[in-house]
Amino acid sequence: MRRSRSSARLLALVLGGVAVSGAGASRSLRAQAITQAQGAEFLLLPVGARATALGQAATADGGTTEAIFWNPAGLAALTRGEFAVHHYNAFFGTGDAIALATHNASLGTFAIAAYLVNYGDLDLTARDGSGAPIGRISPRNLALSATYATDVGGGVEIGVTYKLVQFRVDCSGDCTDVPSSVATSHAVDVGIRYTAPAVPLVIGVSLRNLGFPLQVNNSPQADPLPTRFSVGVSYLVVRPAAVRPQEQVDVRVLADVQGAFRRGQEAPVTLVGIESGVGDLIRLRGGYAFLDSDARGPSLGVGITIGRMALDLAKVFFANDIGEQEPFHVSFRAEF
Repeated sequence: MRRSRSSARLLALVLGGVAVSGAGASRSLRAQAITQAQGAEFLLLPVGARATALGQAATADGGTTEAIFWNPAGLAALTRGEFAVHHYNAFFGTGDAIALATHNASLGTFAIAAYLVNYGDLDLTARDGSGAPIGRISPRNLALSATYATDVGGGVEIGVTYKLVQFRVDCSGDCTDVPSSVATSHAVDVGIRYTAPAVPLVIGVSLRNLGFPLQVNNSPQADPLPTRFSVGVSYLVVRPAAVRPQEQVDVRVLADVQGAFRRGQEAPVTLVGIESGVGDLIRLRGGYAFLDSDARGPSLGVGITIGRMALDLAKVFFANDIGEQEPFHVSFRAEF
């Protein structure tokens, strides 16, 4: 993951201009991690335990509000309204998202979502060596989105998402030497899904984070959004029998190829996942994200559905030991 230029520089100025107090070296390491996770690159962090457990191979997936963050066309597969809450813990902080979708058989599916990445609060102390607390800074990333998706017939679903993207560093107390700032940008996601009529195959295509650079100070220092183009497939390799399918085992395999939209950025990556279970009661998931970063590695997860409520859990395991906390995701969904 490329370091964000202007926003990372902003955090470096904040942490270099004043002393940071807290838990000694561990607090300093946390501050350093912040500077590497800022700007618009938070849009590439996985949201949703279901997609995360599948190795982030979610372009062809659908039927839940997680599609807002992966391929908006997947929302068209909703048959009811849904409310969802997502949370994850990682070495750089925490991420939280809420989503609400409503479905109409004639008009399609409408959804809204809010996503916040919290890098933690950092206490500021005086530079005179006294260690006296003088203030606190709070770096955050925020994305607000509105999505529409519909079935256009012939097995084709389309979707579009508008996103307001924001990076901010808020300060309280004595903020004389702290360059607190807010940067805002706008982006869209577009997607399409096709369900084959004769075979259990779904093909998905999405273009995410297409928009204006995130500008903190001025245009030359603006960060281009991490625009990604993805193509994915989902194939049911073991199909349940036609008689009492909810009591039969099924196995689904998913695979994505994802690349940067702008030429000259990092090479395409492959994401793969597998899911199995008996009906919807318990779903077991696994995957591998072949990312070109220290975040590559396997993932495991489980999903439990009771009535109209579902709980999904996922754990990511880094292939390389980078000495940091590996992410844990939890999602709760309720249909209405």
